[in-house]
Amino acid sequence: MKASEILKQTNHRPFEVPKRPWKFYQEWNKALFLHWEVAPELVEPFIPDALELETLNGKCWISLVAFDMNHIGIRSLPKLPHISNFHEINIRTYIKYNKKPSVYFLSMEGSKKSSCKILKAISKFPYEYANMQRTNFSYQSYHPKANNQFDVIYRLETQAFQKDEIDIWLIERYAVFQDYKNRIIEYDVHHLEWPIQSILIKKLEINYPKFNHLLSNKPNRVHYSKGVNVLTWDKKKH
Repeated sequence: MKASEILKQTNHRPFEVPKRPWKFYQEWNKALFLHWEVAPELVEPFIPDALELETLNGKCWISLVAFDMNHIGIRSLPKLPHISNFHEINIRTYIKYNKKPSVYFLSMEGSKKSSCKILKAISKFPYEYANMQRTNFSYQSYHPKANNQFDVIYRLETQAFQKDEIDIWLIERYAVFQDYKNRIIEYDVHHLEWPIQSILIKKLEINYPKFNHLLSNKPNRVHYSKGVNVLTWDKKKH
């Protein structure tokens, strides 16, 4: 899909698309979303003072998103073959900055060392390498240094999925705020509304020692999406 077509559909966004030109293109494909509802006081120690933890009905949420990152490129330039295609797992929570709803990454792992190194340098996101394997119905990851482990087997279901208010709140996010060297970095993103379908989790083992107290129970919600084409604007520093 062309960028001009993506930019025509904006009614699903909670705030306007930036007026300045977008800079990066990427695709987030075969995305598995796992969401946990947790007490705010468990998450607050991980959030920079400048950011406000966002809650829904008095609770905040932690999400683990496992997906394929594909076709990364800079606008009007050839795709970047050495970093373009890899598996990614991120753990995120939901925050506000200057009243703007966003996500904040607690952890980011990628399956390709070169991608993690280059994207960490460009984006300032906390990318780290992990050994990952994926099939159409399974996803395994191991980060030996941190002893992070993720192992899931799932089945996609065919019935229609109707998003409710909480689903939309969790997945339709169009900005990232991240801390880097005592500054807050902002990224705006845009894509079509996530197409979501039901998924049955047949096996789930998660061990992230730093976050096990946040991911200790069965996820409150799970989603699957075939993916979206994404436009990203260059970072802004605050």
